[in-house]
Amino acid sequence: MKERMDQSSSRIYVERTLAIIKPDAIHESEKIEDVILKSEFTILQKRKLQLTPEQCSDFYADQYGKFFFPSLTAFMSSGPIIALTLARNNAIAHWKSIIGPVNSTKAKETHPECLRARYGTSDLKNALHGSESFHAAEREIKFMFPNSVIEPFPSRERIEEYLSRFGLLTGW
Repeated sequence: MKERMDQSSSRIYVERTLAIIKPDAIHESEKIEDVILKSEFTILQKRKLQLTPEQCSDFYADQYGKFFFPSLTAFMSSGPIIALTLARNNAIAHWKSIIGPVNSTKAKETHPECLRARYGTSDLKNALHGSESFHAAEREIKFMFPNSVIEPFPSRERIEEYLSRFGLLTGW
């Protein structure tokens, strides 16, 4: 899940995050996916779907009770979305920096090049979602891709061991 360099063994752990292209930006999905790929993310999973208001309530359960919750669930269930599992080093923080501040109106002033400034249409309709933390990413990925198994990538040593067993280790 998380990429970090283990000083003693040079193991790399790749972090995953959930990205959602929301209903207000779905018509720009190709441009957004191009930015994702140019930002050195790997798209591990992609799914276009339309959530029901109940599913939106479950997904955004941590926002329940806030004044904008009914508007959020209505908006998120108003049209199709694209859910993506993204992977790269420091994926959560990097994706959050690319999409910019939650409030797309403020993002236009403070971070005009970010995706929310470019594609968001209002304070609520901010074009994109990004997981807030490692644990949120795990929960959200499992929510959007319920049949997926989330496991860390194997270490370089495990890959070399596996390949050498079958005589496949050449120039690694």
